[in-house]
Amino acid sequence: MQQDNRVTYTLSVVSHGQASLVRLLLSDLERLQPADSEVLLTLNVPEDESGLTSSGFPLRVIRNTRPKGFGANHNAAFAVSRGAYFVVINPDIRLPHLALDGLRQVVDLDGTGACAPLVFNSRGHLEDSTRRFPTVLRLLRRVVLRDRSPDYEWQGTSQAVDWVAGMFVMFRREAYAQARGFDDRRFFMYFEDVDICRRLKGLGWAVRVQPAVQVVHDAQRASARRLKHLWWHLTSAARYLTGL
Repeated sequence: MQQDNRVTYTLSVVSHGQASLVRLLLSDLERLQPADSEVLLTLNVPEDESGLTSSGFPLRVIRNTRPKGFGANHNAAFAVSRGAYFVVINPDIRLPHLALDGLRQVVDLDGTGACAPLVFNSRGHLEDSTRRFPTVLRLLRRVVLRDRSPDYEWQGTSQAVDWVAGMFVMFRREAYAQARGFDDRRFFMYFEDVDICRRLKGLGWAVRVQPAVQVVHDAQRASARRLKHLWWHLTSAARYLTGL
C-alpha cells in the first residue's frame, strides 16, 4: 500500500447477485459520508450493475471470472485496498450514523485488532453474532438441547470477546496483515470469522464489541435453507474443530 494513496476506511463488500441490497448499503454510505473512504465491491457472480457505479461514492468493482469463497474474496480485496482500517461488511447490513467512527475509536485502543457492533435483525431482536469459541460440547448443546442463551451480557462500554461474526467487522490493517487474512485454503464459507479471531488472539490482538454501535442485519440464512450451504457449514465446522 502506497503511503500517499492511503484512505481511512476500505469497505469490502461481496455481492452474490445482491445488487439491490448493495444499492441500499451505498445509499447509507452516501448519507454518512465517511471521510477518506473507498468501497471495493466484488461481484462474485455476473449481475445487473445498473445504479451501482453511479452511486457517487468512491467505488471500485472487482468482477470475478469464477465464484470464490468468503475469505478468498475479502483477501483479494485487501490486497488492493488502501485503507488504514479494513472493513468487512455484508450487503444486507444497514448502517446507522457514526457506525464506522464508533468502531474505529475502539480499534484504536492499544492491542485491539478487530471490532464489531451489536447486530439486530429486521424485527429488532439481538442476533447471536458474538460468541465464545466453539467446542464439540458447545455445538452439541446448541444443536441437541437448542441452547440459545447468549454468551455475553452487554454493558455500555466495549468489551473483549472470543469471536465476532463476519457480517460486519472492522480490522486494524496491521492486524489483518499479520494474521494473513482469512484462511481461504481451509474454509470456503463459514467459520472463517471464528478462525481469524482465534488467530488474532494468538498473535496478541484483542477482538472487541462496541455495544454503542448497533446495526440491522436483514438476515438471509442460506445455511438453513440450502443443502449446499448446510454442507459448507458442516465441513467448515469439522475442519475448525479437528484442525484439518
